[in-house]
Amino acid sequence: MPGGPELIIILVVVLVLFGGSQLPKLARNLGKAQKEFKEGMGEGSSSTAPAAEPPPAQPAPPAAQPAPPPPPPSAPPMPPPAPPQADS
Repeated sequence: MPGGPELIIILVVVLVLFGGSQLPKLARNLGKAQKEFKEGMGEGSSSTAPAAEPPPAQPAPPAAQPAPPPPPPSAPPMPPPAPPQADS
């Protein structure tokens, strides 16, 4: 947290950047944003509370049937190319 001299420097920089006429609007918007943030945090914590009843149990899925065998390959794989022969 900034101390006394740092806080004064920050306030002067904000005043220079935004101007005196914009500071009330900036402060008002910051207050609204802080209020909305706190309300959102309250809503978020209430919605994460555990439910009173557990969800109903889901029936087990039917037994899986074996997959059909893969189709035979359409063409045999090509043999690797032969290494070049050196003539003597």
